[in-house]
Amino acid sequence: MFAGDIYFNPDAPPRLKRPLDAPAPVVHFFETEDSVELRLTRYQGGGKGPVMLVHGLGVGSTIFSTDTIQTNLLEYLCKHEYDVWLLDLRVSILLPASKQEWNGDQIAQYDFKAAIAQIRQATQAADVQCVVHCYGATTFFMSLLAGLQGVRSVVCSQIAADTVVATATGLKAGLHLPGMLDAIGIKSLTAYADNKENWFNKLYDKALNGYARIEAQGYCTNPVCHRITFMYASLYRHDTLNETLHDNLHELFGESNMHTFEHLALIVRKGHLVDFKGEDVYMPHFDRLSMPICFISGADNQCYLPESTLKTYERVCKLHGSERYSRHVVPGYGHIDCMFGKDAVVDVYPIILQHLEKTAQG
Repeated sequence: MFAGDIYFNPDAPPRLKRPLDAPAPVVHFFETEDSVELRLTRYQGGGKGPVMLVHGLGVGSTIFSTDTIQTNLLEYLCKHEYDVWLLDLRVSILLPASKQEWNGDQIAQYDFKAAIAQIRQATQAADVQCVVHCYGATTFFMSLLAGLQGVRSVVCSQIAADTVVATATGLKAGLHLPGMLDAIGIKSLTAYADNKENWFNKLYDKALNGYARIEAQGYCTNPVCHRITFMYASLYRHDTLNETLHDNLHELFGESNMHTFEHLALIVRKGHLVDFKGEDVYMPHFDRLSMPICFISGADNQCYLPESTLKTYERVCKLHGSERYSRHVVPGYGHIDCMFGKDAVVDVYPIILQHLEKTAQG
């Protein structure tokens, strides 16, 4: 082990977790049209909704249900009487499917259609409210623009149809870094690290120490944190996280496949949604975004700059009028800390709730 690096010990006694302040979950496994098994976990907090929460890349639905913060988004919505459904996409680190190669088009074409159908069948609801974050938002907007039905309203966190990135992220995309890694046989990257790492991975972590000092929003000695910054850019301000969550990032972050990174890099280079071939099959269909949408960006987001949601917001307002849409830039927040920051329950969740309440069922 290198001096200064604090690794998770997988042989240590399991962390004592607090019980969630939410109803008992009911797990629904289901298959997409291309025969991929996905998972929905239902917490029936009341008659409002249903509302589906969609995670980003290299994580799973646990970003919404982690016990490492005092009140997570799942608990918050259940307290406000929502019927909450946590979706695990095919790239969720909680599913075996994440070990395979996928691009965003496959998620857009199959995953959301199947998930919405499952929820509507179980609840007999005409449509579903959705809270979508990061890669979940990217692929969800692909799906909407491709004609996804059954969506009543959307809360979109950090990214929608347009991408404006910080210099470091742009350089990684501009240099075709994901494609280069794929070409030399690296099929995935993982944020997970523990004290059983081999010498090569520890050398890799040592090299990332310097990188993280430059790019991260706050410095630490957690190798998982450094890997997260290398893989995605700075995803959070350190001062928005509590110690328990930061010490247990290995529970929330894991592996991402290289095809997904390649597709994202292509989108970044184009500045807006394109398919895996680089073709503009999505952006011509903004007429399909006429439902109420709330856009949220962290003011200090260094992964996707706040201008990203501004561009999409301006597009839909120009086409459909501003009445259905709102946009909020949250001071002092980065990217994923809007979902699990220690004070997100005060600073971010009420924005989500306000939008959902406008179009809640029941």
